[in-house]
Amino acid sequence: MGKLSEQFQDYRERAKDWWADAGFGRNAILLAAGAYLLICLVLGFFWSAEPDMFAVKAKADERAAVMGVDNVIGFTTTATLMEITETMLYKRGGYLSNDVLPPGVWLDNIPNWEYGVLVQVRDFARALRKDFSRSQSQSTEDKDLSVAEPQLHFDSNSWAVPSSEAEYEHGLKALNNYLRRLADPKEPTAQFYARADNLRQWLFDVETRLGSLSQRLSASVGRPRLNTDLAGEPNAQQSTPADYDQEVKTPWNQIDDVFYEARGSAWALAHILRAIEVDFRDVLVKKNALVSLRQIIRELEATQEPIWAPMVMNGSGFGLFANHSLVMASYISRANAAILDLRELLSQG
Repeated sequence: MGKLSEQFQDYRERAKDWWADAGFGRNAILLAAGAYLLICLVLGFFWSAEPDMFAVKAKADERAAVMGVDNVIGFTTTATLMEITETMLYKRGGYLSNDVLPPGVWLDNIPNWEYGVLVQVRDFARALRKDFSRSQSQSTEDKDLSVAEPQLHFDSNSWAVPSSEAEYEHGLKALNNYLRRLADPKEPTAQFYARADNLRQWLFDVETRLGSLSQRLSASVGRPRLNTDLAGEPNAQQSTPADYDQEVKTPWNQIDDVFYEARGSAWALAHILRAIEVDFRDVLVKKNALVSLRQIIRELEATQEPIWAPMVMNGSGFGLFANHSLVMASYISRANAAILDLRELLSQG
């Protein structure tokens, strides 16, 4: 042990002597390090910009023209799913959730935004595979969608062998194959069924996602709540007992994470619903539900307003400072309530 200590001291002294004699080399190292940090700072600021909204019908028509096919039922919705995924992957700075080097590894707002987008992409890819592309519960799954869905569910933080981007690109390739077959009149095996029951099933999943986000956003200030887990069912049971009174509060260092996840989720969902408006227009008009869908979209698009504060504020509910999470929760909750009403309209004959 003493010998190792002496060697360590010797190395330390040599390093000090080298640094003292480095002269120009030392200054060059300091200058290079400063320049690198400055570049990382500028890039981090540039990469932290969220993508703008896009016109789903125009993008779908553009994709159809490039592919040389017609924009048939289901084309706009599937093309929008692809456009959302491509935007997540190829926006400024690319896909940041799995970065291991600066400046990406220092950023957390955009990676959380990406995760919110990815949740909606995964949910709709699953619905596309199990509901929208199948006429009955006993019908066969589409061969390309059965590849695309698991690829899009790959680990979002894998940076190598294989990387998340590579797996998601494989999923996009499978979606593109499905899209091409969908628009080909000689390929009857690829279908998209714009039916009210299919739409209701997916909206139920959306409702649970938004309900969870609303609760997590509201928990930014922390409030006691009663345990309603078993309410409405006298014989219901759960695995382990829970307190009747519960304190629900999001940790202070996760408040902006939840906020940007909700913002990304709302961004993706607003685009998907715009596409639903195109492909399910006849169904929605027949159910007199078109205006209800448009109101949901309006609430979700309101969550994309610019944030003028330098950071996500977490003031108390009626305090002096703003609470951005509660504002976001308000829009999400209203959209969620409107989705419940839309599902009821779609269930009516």
